[in-house]
This record gives sequence, C-alpha cells and structure tokens, in this order.
Amino acid sequence: MLLVGAVLGASVLAAHGAARTGLPVLVAFLGLGMLLGSDGPGGIDFDDAELTRRIGVVGLALILYEGGLQTSWRRLREVVVPAALLSTVGVIATAAIAGLSARAFFDVSWLEAFLLGAVVASTDAAAVFATLRFTQIRRRLARTLEAESGGNDPMAIALTVGLIAWIERPGRYGADDLLLEVVRQLGLGLLVGVALGAAATWLFARIPQTVAAFAPVASIAAAAVAFGAADAIGGSGFLAVYLVGLAVGSTPSRYRRQLVAFHEGLAFAAQVALFVVLGLLVFPHDLPHVALPGLGLALVLVVVARPAAVWLSTAFLTYTNKERALLGWAGLRGAVPIVLATFVLSSSVPHKETIFNAVFFVVLVSTTLQGTTLEWVARRLGLLAPAPPVHESPLEVGALSQLDLVDFAVAPDHAVNGSAVRELGLPREALVAVINRNSETIPPRGSTTIRAGDRLFVLIPRTRRPDLEDVFARWRRRV
Repeated sequence: MLLVGAVLGASVLAAHGAARTGLPVLVAFLGLGMLLGSDGPGGIDFDDAELTRRIGVVGLALILYEGGLQTSWRRLREVVVPAALLSTVGVIATAAIAGLSARAFFDVSWLEAFLLGAVVASTDAAAVFATLRFTQIRRRLARTLEAESGGNDPMAIALTVGLIAWIERPGRYGADDLLLEVVRQLGLGLLVGVALGAAATWLFARIPQTVAAFAPVASIAAAAVAFGAADAIGGSGFLAVYLVGLAVGSTPSRYRRQLVAFHEGLAFAAQVALFVVLGLLVFPHDLPHVALPGLGLALVLVVVARPAAVWLSTAFLTYTNKERALLGWAGLRGAVPIVLATFVLSSSVPHKETIFNAVFFVVLVSTTLQGTTLEWVARRLGLLAPAPPVHESPLEVGALSQLDLVDFAVAPDHAVNGSAVRELGLPREALVAVINRNSETIPPRGSTTIRAGDRLFVLIPRTRRPDLEDVFARWRRRV
C-alpha cells in the first residue's frame, strides 16, 4: 500500500511537471516507470510481459470507454466516414509502409517487419484525448482525430494477432487466415458494441433515483460486459467497449456528469498503472542498439507513412490540403503500440525483444516530437479555433433539477450571428435564459439580435439535450 500510494503521488507530481514543461504526460509516466525499474534508482526487478499485457488490456479498455463517454454520437456522426477510413485503410497503409521501412532498418524477416509495422500503425487514444483537451484545433479536425483514435485500435490489434499467429505457425496459417481474423474481430466487435450500446442506452436513461450512488458501478459493469462479451466470441473487445461508452455518453441522463467525472479519474489512474508498468518492463541499457534504426523508422512513420495514409483515406473527402497536413502530423503513437508490443514480447516470435525495444523508441520519438508541436503546427496552418472567453455562469442549476444550463459562444463566422432570438430554432422546451455580452448580462427578448462574442445560456430539460446539440450544430455552420 505504501508503494502504491508513493507511485500515485509521484505520478501526480509528474503530471504537474509535464503540464508545466509541455512534455506529454505519457512520457512523464513512462519515465517514472523506468526510474523505478531495475536500471533506475528504484531497483524494482520486473520482467513479466504477460502481466504487463493484461494490465495494458484493462487500462486501454478503461481509457477507450472514457473517451467514448466524453463524446457523443451526435458530435461524431459528421466525421464517421473519414474516421472509419482512417481506422481501416489508413492503418493498413501505415502498417505496409512502416513494415517496408522496418525490413530495411532492422535485421528481421519480412513477416516480423510487417508485424512491427502493424504494432505502430494505430494512433493512441490516451495520447490523442489528452493532447486535444489542451489544444484549440478546429472542431471538425478534433472530432476526426477523436473518432479515429477510438476506432483504429481494433484494426491494429487484429493485424498484430494475425501476424503473430502467422509467424508462430508457418505453413498452417496464411494471408487468408489473417484476413478472416481482421474481419471477425471488427465484425463481431461492431455487432456486440451496437447491441450492448442499445441496451446501455435504454438502461441508463431509466436508472432510478434510489440507486443513484451505484450509477458508476453500473457504468463499469457495462464496460466490462461489453469487452468480455466481444472477446469471448472472438471479436474486438476494444471496439465494443468504445461503442458502449459512446452510447452511454450519448444518452440523456441525470447521471451523465457524475459518470464523466468518475471515469475521468478512473482513466487517469489507468494511465498511471499502464504507463508505469510499461516503463518498468523497459531496460534502458537495451535501447542504444535500436536508437538509430528506431529513429529512422520513427521519421518514416511521421514524415511518410502517416501523411500518405491520411491522403489515401481522405482523397475523395472535403478536406483541404492544410487539414490533411494537420491530420498527418497528429498521428500520435502512445500506449497502444507499446501494449501491442507486449503481445509480441509474450509470444515466440524470434526477434521479439528487438521489436519491443524498437516500438518503445518509436513511441518516445513520436509522442515527444508530435505531441509537443501539434498546437504550434495547427497555428502555423491557421487551423486553430479561437478560444472562447471564460465567463462565470449567471445562473445555477441544482444537482436534482431536471434542467440543464448549456452555454454557447457565438463566433463571427457562425450562422447564428445576426439572428434574432425568435429565429434561433430552439426546441419548444428550451429557453435562452440570459445573454452575456461584453461582461454584461442581458435578459433576452424575441427581437434581441445575436452578435459575435455573445455567450448564450440555454435552459433545457436533460432528456432533450441531444436535440439542443443538433441546434448548436446548425448555429455553427459558416456563413
């Protein structure tokens, strides 16, 4: 208990230091784990790849569920096509290009090279969600990255598992088996996720007040059942748990804020456990011999593979070249590739230690380089949204109220700019309670004209909150 408490306390300090210096939190936690390991002052001797893989699976499931919970289907449906293409076509393209490069940089077989490419092919949900919380990237691009990072893990996992089986069972496993594995993982994961997501939507909309304190328990149960059910039938538990989290996050419920706060803390604890244990498994004295080829692979991944995958996936979609460039730069690698590398490390692949160390090095380079410069690149490309001014809410809604108070910041290019209050098209049950303009509170009339810079505070029943999100989407359309 003393050790666990000390590690958690140190992780909070590491997170604070990372926020002050601009270093990604992932790198700070990995560094903490390496300091605690056998090569560091902590001296903890840990080399259990199988245990690390199990911890990684649980941690990733919690992180993905929290990512889905923080989102909603209505926010993501406008980017579902590009996100799906990036999560499938993009992952395959990235794995192929990275695999070709790995064959040139490392002394491994062709199958091992493509296995290394598959392991580093997906972006990381934890790294992307954490980075986007502190940036002001335009909404459409941010939502594309969110949806992609939640959806591309199953493809990378299926490719990794299939390629490991291909290497371990030569002559008995081939390309057709790999294709079947990918289709089964994605298909069954999608089926379970949609089915249990629909059940979770019905359930969480009807949780009685008498068991309100157990709402987080029900939420954890939903996540565990979703992952376990999909995994038990050979599907992708990661896809299923993300979809169920998305369904719960999209459900109008008086407990939504409570669940979001609970799972945000739980996901932070999962990140700490996941990254610290991964750091313990790394032996720094093994990294120098993969430093140069690892750097070469990381640069190919950042400069060639990811941009090519983005352009291939969005070639026929309405993204500008600058937007594609930013999506290409935002392909952060994090915990997912390292956890997949533990799949390799616990297998009988001949060069598994080389693959694990190479992946760890690639992740450090990618996270440090891209994670610290993403907002700067977005600013240079002119793709940052203006940060809305922070105003204290002029009204308060009690925790037991059936109403939500939702605010909306009006930008100059929003369609709602210049409209009268009576023309806003709000649901019948909704009401613009007050307007904050130039630090002054204005009681609205039907004839009051909305101006850029206004902040509208809208009262609406919690059960109608999704309808309000549709209205906000119309308000945000550019004129």
